[in-house]
Formats: sequence, C-alpha cells, structure tokens
Amino acid sequence: MLCISLSSFGLTRKRELQFPLFIHKTNHAPIRCSPVVNGDLKTLHSSLAIILDLNSKEDGIKTDIYFGTVNTSIADYVRTALNNEKAAKYIKGVGFQWSGKKAIPIISKEYPHLKYVQTESECGNGSQYLESGRVPTYPIVHLPNSMLRVYPQRGDYTSGKLHGLPVLQISHRGSFVFNLSPFQGDETDLARVMDYDYDNEVVKPYYYKVDLCDQQLHVAFAPSRQSAIYHFDYRRQNTVPYLVLNGGNGELTVDGNTVYGYQNIWNNLKVYIYMEADVTPEQSGVFRDGKWNREKRKAEGDDICVALSWSPALSSLNVRYGVSYISVEQAKKNLKREIPGFELETVAEEGRRIWNEELGKIRISGGTENDRHVFYTSLYRCLERPVCVSEDGRYFSVYDNKVHDDGGHAYYTDDWVWDSYRAAHPLRILLDAPKHTDMIRSFLRMAETDGRHCLPNFPEITGDSRRMNCNHGVSVMADAWCKGVRDFDLREAYAYAKNSVEKKTLAPWSSAAPGWLDSFYMEKGYIPALYPGEKETVPEVNSWEKRQAVAVTLGTSYDQWCLSRMAVALGLEHEAEHYLDCSYNYRNLFNPQTSFFHPKDKEGKFIEPFDYRFSGGMGARDYYGENNAWVYRWDVQHNAGDLVELMGGKEAFVRNLDATFNEWLGRPKYEFYAQLPDHTGNVGQYSMGNEPSLHIP
Repeated sequence: MLCISLSSFGLTRKRELQFPLFIHKTNHAPIRCSPVVNGDLKTLHSSLAIILDLNSKEDGIKTDIYFGTVNTSIADYVRTALNNEKAAKYIKGVGFQWSGKKAIPIISKEYPHLKYVQTESECGNGSQYLESGRVPTYPIVHLPNSMLRVYPQRGDYTSGKLHGLPVLQISHRGSFVFNLSPFQGDETDLARVMDYDYDNEVVKPYYYKVDLCDQQLHVAFAPSRQSAIYHFDYRRQNTVPYLVLNGGNGELTVDGNTVYGYQNIWNNLKVYIYMEADVTPEQSGVFRDGKWNREKRKAEGDDICVALSWSPALSSLNVRYGVSYISVEQAKKNLKREIPGFELETVAEEGRRIWNEELGKIRISGGTENDRHVFYTSLYRCLERPVCVSEDGRYFSVYDNKVHDDGGHAYYTDDWVWDSYRAAHPLRILLDAPKHTDMIRSFLRMAETDGRHCLPNFPEITGDSRRMNCNHGVSVMADAWCKGVRDFDLREAYAYAKNSVEKKTLAPWSSAAPGWLDSFYMEKGYIPALYPGEKETVPEVNSWEKRQAVAVTLGTSYDQWCLSRMAVALGLEHEAEHYLDCSYNYRNLFNPQTSFFHPKDKEGKFIEPFDYRFSGGMGARDYYGENNAWVYRWDVQHNAGDLVELMGGKEAFVRNLDATFNEWLGRPKYEFYAQLPDHTGNVGQYSMGNEPSLHIP
C-alpha cells in the first residue's frame, strides 16, 4: 500500500488515508501495482511503463508519475479532489488513465448506492416490456432531472441494430434531435445515419459504452446537465475515420473543429447545438443525397447533415457538445461551463458522484441484495423527469415563445402529471423540497402564459399535450401545501387549478372549451356513458380515447377534493364546502349490488349487460382508462374510509381487495392484452405495470 498523507498536499484538514496506486489503460481492467522504489522500471502493459519516484517528507510522501517523457504530478489532482468532503469519503484508489498520448489522473471511488442501480441491459429484468413495449422504461443516461438525456437508439429492445448514436432526447417517449454516426471505410459508403451491429454494451446512469462490431469502433459517452462528451476509438488500420452529424429541418455549419446550428421542432421550438472535436478534421462539408460537398460549409432546410474526416493515422477522437433551447451562443456557454476539457473520465466521475449523492438521500437497511437493486433502480427512474431547462438563469417558454429570467427558481418541464402525481411528487417533497417548489412554480409560470390560465396536464418540452384524463396538477399543489412546502403563491395556484377543472373540457386528451359533458357533470355529478354501439355526438370527445366516463368522474372527484383543501387553507369557507360536496361524486357511480364503480347513461341507468373485466372496448376507454373496472374499483384516493363503508364494512372491503389479486384474466393472455395492452404486470386483475394501481394497498 502507498500511504499518502493529505497534509502533504496542503489540504485544509489533516487526515491519513491508505489506498492502492493503480494504472488504468483505456478498455482494459485496472492494473494494480505496488510502489516501485528507487526509480526501478516496471513494465505494466505492453509499451506502457511507469517509474515511481518516492521522496519521503516529514508530513507524507510526494509522488510523481512518469509516462515516457510526460511528467504529471499527482499532488495537484489529489489536492483538488480530496478537498471535496463529499467526494473524499468515497476514495478507494488513486491513479492515472492512459488515453492516446495523454495520462489522465483519476481517482477510484466506492459508491455504495449507485452500485445497486441496474439497467435492463445489465440485469435483463425486462422492465422495458412493462407496458407491452409501447412506453418502456428506457435505460436513460443522464444526471438527475437534467436537460440532456439520451438512450441507445434502436427500433425496440429486441433489435440487434443501433441507429446511429444519440445526441439529445427531448421526451421520455423517444423524441430525439440530431444524431451522430462515426464511420471507417470508403467515402462511397457514407450515410446520414449508420445502422450498427453492436456488442459489449454497458449502460450506466452516468456513462455509456459500446463496440460497433462491423466498424471496429469503440464508443464511450458521458453526460453533464446541458452538455456531453463522446470518445471514439477508430481501430481499423490505414482507413479514413469519419464523423457524420445529422438533424431534421434547420441549419448546421461546420467551421474548423466546430459544428454549430439548430434543429426546428414543433410549436416554434428550436434546439441549438455547439460541438467541438479535440482534433481539427482534414476535410469537412455538407452531406446531402449521398454526396459530400467539401466546399459548402452550411447545411440548410430539411435533413441537414455535415460530415468530417481525419487522417488515417488518427486512432482516437473526443467530441464534446452543448445544447440549448435559447441560442447557439448559450449552447457554447453551457458546454464551456460544464465540460471545459476533453476528458470523458472526468465527466463520468462527476456524474457518478452526483448520482450517488442523490441516491444517498435515502438509506435503507435489511432486506436482500436484490431488494437493494430494486429499490435504488426504482429511485433512479424517479429522477429522470421533470427536467430543468434553465440555462444560466434563463429559459425559453413555448407558451409565449419568449426567453424569460427564472428569478432564481429553476424552470422544469416534461412532467407527465397523470403519471407522477401519485408517488413521484410526494416522494420529491421528502427528498428535495426546494426543487419541488421550483417545479410547482414552473407549473404556475406555464399557467400564467396559457391562454385560459389552466395548470398544465402533460407539460412537455414542446408544450402541454393535454394527455390522459382529469387535472391532477391540483393534487401536486394541494399536497405540497398541506405538507408544509409553501414557497409559492397559493391564491394564484388555486385560481389556475379551478380554471383547469372548470374552464376547459373534462373530456380526456382534449384542450377544448367546456361543453355539454361538462355541464352535465356540474349538474348531475357524473360523466354519462354511451351504450356499446351508440354514436358519439359530443365534438370534444377524442375518437380514440372516448369519454372514459367512470375514470373521469372518479378522478375529478379527487381533484375537487384537492380544491377543497386549498380553499380551506385560503379561508374560502363557502368554496371549500362546495368542493368537498363535489368530492363525493364517485358515489353516483357506485353499484351497491356489485360493489364496483359502474357507468351510467344520461338517464341515470347503469349500462347493462356489463363485464367488469372487458366492457369498454379497447383499453376499456369507453368507461375507464387503460385499465378495467377491477383497478378503478379502488380509485377513491381521498376517502378510503367512505369506500370501506360503501362496500359494506371492513370484512367485505378486504374480501374485495383479495379478490382483485386472485381474479383470473378471464381470457387467454394474448386475448386479454390485445384489448388491454396497458393493463400489465398482472397479479390477478391487479396491474403493477400501470399508474392507476399504484395506490392500491
């Protein structure tokens, strides 16, 4: 063991640590070695050699490491890294990484929480199939709640091909902008996007690497918050290395070792990029329709694409880039602020530290190793969205197409509230109340610039897509306030929440103004349903998503209960009483003969005949939403005690609950999932793979 006294590096606190010195060569396992005393030479790996010159001092050991003629002192690097109290506690080794012609100092650390996070590529847990592969839990590489996110681009997670390399993912469901394709070979084989056979893929929250087999290319990637870096090893001999960057509609300009420009997205949104290579290309230009124009520097219009090439002698290349929703200049600032150099390992190491610190906000004890894997992997998934799009204190809003000052409160979006209000938002209150406050303030800014001043329902990078049913942003506001998170304007939030329920239609997946359905609900206290085959006449009802009559009645009852809590906090007694009365509207659809929530027609009659497993068509959407009546039987989130009484008491309630986990599908699996593709992860009729089941005890 090499003993290093931290005081010998001029650190501010005195501490003795012992850890091994090691050398790590890119793409090989760490090589541990004992110190070589008196200048002896020891060959460690092929041509890689090390001389350690150890000079004892009273307060420790000064260590210099020599790589050929390169002399790099370990002292400065260790001094900086170990002065960080948070980083120092994870130290388990000190050394260098040899990358090309550079010796990069690294510190090996133990991360007790991060090591339990698993992506499906590592553990084969099938999580990407939880919702039938339609909305899989992708293995996203990113820092917590950060703007820059990527995951490997392929047709699906049974595909053996990578479709280029990702640059930025603007939506969890896979909306990508820009794409990188490294290539070695004949110029005649260049393409906008290369499809690769691949192997040895590793996906970590903070790091990605893969071998592109046919190309004999090794790729590594590490993200920061608004920037990232790629490393490419070109392994073919005497072959020209290329790099192709493409996008959709927009502009790309190549200038020396830089590429910059933007891609247009819908709703007046632009994504800007500024990219730098650590080696200036020998040739570059616009690539269009299979031809490479080296004289042209700017690609414009649809299918923008530029190509760069280097000397066949080039064996490795580092490419770093920044992204922005504001401007190219801001993208460059984001890059320079976050990744000042070209050392991918430094970026990855910082990502590891950030992830471990975030995951370490919850410490667990007991259980098995597998339990810890499940827990910390789930926590990692909770930290993808929403994403912070504040850039140096400013953000671009698609709601008014302007750049705003964030006033010291970061702006967050891409928060699919129907997915997140039940568990993710309450968890965030416990883990990071200031961040949660910024998210709530972001909702309020969106509502302020929305034409009808409604809270967002599905706020995405490109705006509020109004997906799913009900208006559960009100739940996020009320829950935070009642739990003491109050650094926002409750009166403003209450006004926007009321508008969300009353100034737009309750019809799912719609931004239309209130219509007949809404008037009926306000008068009768439920959404009327249609009989099978009955023609829809309400224009605001989505032809695919239907009325979801029971789901909307139950969900709106809950939203109105949340409004009552906000009204109480504001001292609005009359409104609080009104919304509390409305919160019992779920009773209007309870069938005492069956103890299920059962759709009624506009005359108040139960729809008959009825099958609680399969009535409602595709996804049961005529009456429910993505799940069947067995799941929505428990959707009285705000008044479980009353639901117990409706079912006839505790014993009857428990019998019904047990039956949920024991009732068979009713059809062969392929038929069940053909109609209810989102009703997955079944234990009986309980669907662990979809949100409406998350609160069921």
